[in-house]
Amino acid sequence: MLNFSFQNTTQIRFGEGQIASIGKQIPSNAKILVTYGGGSIKSNGVYDQVAAALTKHTWFEFSGIEPNPSYDTLMKAQDIIKDNKIDFILAVGGGSVVDGSKFIAAAALFEGDDPWEIVSKQTRIKKALPLACVLTLPATGSESNTGAVVTRDGNKLPFNSPLVRPIFAVLDPAVTLSLSDRQVGNGVVDAFVHTMEQYLTYSVNAKVQDRFAEGLLLTLIEEGPKALAPDTSKDLEVRGNIMWAATMALNGLIGAGVPQDWATHMIGHELTGTHGIDHARTLSIVLPAVMKVCKEAKRGKLLQYAERIWNITEGDEESRIDTAIELTEQFFEKMQVPTRLSQVDLGEADIDLLIEKLVGHGMLKLGEHGAVTPEVSREILVTAL
Repeated sequence: MLNFSFQNTTQIRFGEGQIASIGKQIPSNAKILVTYGGGSIKSNGVYDQVAAALTKHTWFEFSGIEPNPSYDTLMKAQDIIKDNKIDFILAVGGGSVVDGSKFIAAAALFEGDDPWEIVSKQTRIKKALPLACVLTLPATGSESNTGAVVTRDGNKLPFNSPLVRPIFAVLDPAVTLSLSDRQVGNGVVDAFVHTMEQYLTYSVNAKVQDRFAEGLLLTLIEEGPKALAPDTSKDLEVRGNIMWAATMALNGLIGAGVPQDWATHMIGHELTGTHGIDHARTLSIVLPAVMKVCKEAKRGKLLQYAERIWNITEGDEESRIDTAIELTEQFFEKMQVPTRLSQVDLGEADIDLLIEKLVGHGMLKLGEHGAVTPEVSREILVTAL
């Protein structure tokens, strides 16, 4: 196991009805900016629950944070913050709303010329407004981690700081019942690939992290399809297990002391930034291709994955690995997401621009070994056709 330092300070308030508790978690004298997306929280009752919980607080609202939140949209919140002396952010929504709110919180106290430098130059965040969230779509794990992604002019880029980790996060599985099948499928796949990015590398004998990761993968494989099946889609236990698995997949625990990959995500970000494809759907397209192209580097973990996740113990190594990859693709198909670029109307002619974007963003040595060069990324995209 590699040396590591692990701390997660986000308080998780899990369960039905927990939105009512947020008023007690935020200082009574705080001036709160409630941030959200397209307004679905008003039709599914979440907005009303939040408003009821904040009746004794002074609060304002900022809406319109889109999937893959854009810099231009997020910067519009700054005038509200300045004019009303906002000193607390409450994000209400899915990962994009939480990510966007993290940027809003950091940009509000940024001391440089352009807050985009937080992303473009990875300028260290020295101060940020305190942040909490009410999660409505389990997927990204942003509700209890230090990372986020922001998009500007077709460039989707990450940033990271412990100062934007949410103070608390409300996880009520009941609020996920209004999600569309597309949102549910995307969320499960996102959590699955987050886990794989930290698991499917090479062994450092980190048995605890491996077993935790395998438990998350098995849970998502078991519960994910149930959330789309008519007879179990409204089962709160199913939704609760998915919600908690998505949080655990990227709260730092399974990644502590192990090598991590993230090539799938970096390549996927270019597909989203350039073509507007849902984040999770880029992952379901790219991951199987990464598994195929990087087979040798990942051989030991692929065999472990085949045995422990898919119970594949017979046949030679090649056939076991190939079957595990095939079963992974079949799982993604059950979650109603694509596994080929052709399924999102992209072909070989589109690859040059994607590689150009990767190079422009400095993504020259991706993967756990830094061996995924632009040439290897091209091979991955060609394999994904």
